[in-house]
Amino acid sequence: MRRSDLVSELELAKDKKQQGGRANAIFWILLLNFGLYVADHLLQIRQIKALYLYHAFPSWYEFVTSTFCHANWNHLSSNLFFVYIFGKLVEEEEGNFALWMSYILTGAGANLISWLVLPTSSVSLGASGAVFGLFTISVLVKMSWDWRKILEVLILGQFVVDKVMEAARATTITGAALQVNNIAHVSGALIGAALVFVINRIPLSSNDDNPKASKDNKDKRS
Repeated sequence: MRRSDLVSELELAKDKKQQGGRANAIFWILLLNFGLYVADHLLQIRQIKALYLYHAFPSWYEFVTSTFCHANWNHLSSNLFFVYIFGKLVEEEEGNFALWMSYILTGAGANLISWLVLPTSSVSLGASGAVFGLFTISVLVKMSWDWRKILEVLILGQFVVDKVMEAARATTITGAALQVNNIAHVSGALIGAALVFVINRIPLSSNDDNPKASKDNKDKRS
């Protein structure tokens, strides 16, 4: 092996190691959900309950913070499983920033619609609006005429019909009872579809001046 080839191989290995060392966005989202659950239910820090979405007199931040809070362990574990599955797909396709924006916008948007529709006595919490949003986004960004992509979409679709509708829950507390907030499920999915539609309508003019980016996008479309 020539010296130049050896240097290239070492630099490539170094780049891969550095990339692998960075924590992904999905890791921080899962950690934040789990950390708030521990603070809320195990350490019983009262201030955490101020992060729930109280429909009577909501603060603006509650529409976001409540998507990281959960009512019990089953609620947390089922949601985080699907956040990991679909969030990882979104992050692999679109990147870290896109995953954060997708989670926050679909979760907060689902909470906003729930607040407009549900009784003022309700209290909402849970990541399920974001779960359904991430599911929709992960499916739509993979849609193409490539048979492998079509197969992935079909598998994901079957999975969501059989599993997500059974386990993913956005909890609403009405009185003393815990209820499944199906409005958040549907809203999160619709907002996810709207996000993909809007983003796809944005012209990528900057790629015209960047041959490498244009080539990368061309390869991705093929």
